[in-house]
Formats: sequence, structure tokens, C-alpha cells
Amino acid sequence: MIEEFKKFAMRGNVIDLAVGFIMGGAFGAIVTSLVKDIIMPPIGLILGKVDFVNLFIDLSGKGYATLADAQKAGAPTINYGVFINTLINFLIVAFVLFLLIRQINQMTAKPAAPAAPTTKDCPFCFSSIPLKATRCPSCTSQL
Repeated sequence: MIEEFKKFAMRGNVIDLAVGFIMGGAFGAIVTSLVKDIIMPPIGLILGKVDFVNLFIDLSGKGYATLADAQKAGAPTINYGVFINTLINFLIVAFVLFLLIRQINQMTAKPAAPAAPTTKDCPFCFSSIPLKATRCPSCTSQL
């Protein structure tokens, strides 16, 4: 049973999947940093110095100044600012994957089938004639 598991684990597909999973995690961290540290601050500035991380609804009604204060006090909150950041992360990852898969599909696309011939050669004079012709226009041979 151990030998069978070793065969399974060392197959190319499993190793490729593991590498893809690790790369995906690293890519996710890069995108999260891109959204949190580069994209959202200018958007927040344009929208009137809004910090999306501190956009939340305090369900306890005590009015905490920041999300960290509310979480420290154990107050129930709806963190829609964090959700907006996560949504933008998802959209960026989805768009990059779309571009990647589109490029791979273009590289692996099958070439179009050659067009069907519309002419044939006369067996007597070897001139090119339409496929439906019954007599050669060059040598007048019956086909």
C-alpha cells in the first residue's frame, strides 16, 4: 500500500498540482498586497480619505472608532470594507487567470482545416479545371 501511494504521489500530475498550488498562494499574497497597499489607498484618497479597512457596521451600537477597537472589545461587526478589498483581490486574480488561460488556448489552438479544393487537374492536358466540369476547356477532352 505504501508503494502504491508513493507511485501516486510521484506522478507528474500530482507534483504539477502541488507546484501550482504553492505558486497560487504566493501569487495571492502578491495580489493582496497590491490591492491593500497600492490600489486602495489612492481610491480611498479620491473618495475623501476613506480607509476601506475601517469601513464596518458596529452591530453592538457602541460606536467604535476603528475596526480593530471593535474586534478588541469583541463587538459583532459587519466588515464591508474588508469585503470590498477581498472582492477587488478576487477580480484581479480572476482577470489575470482569464488572460493566462486565453494565452494558453491561443498557443495550443489547432490550426484550421485546409479549405476544400475547388479545382482539379485534367488527366489529359494537366490544366486546372473546376471540380464539376465534365469537359476540359483547354483540350476539350471528355472527363
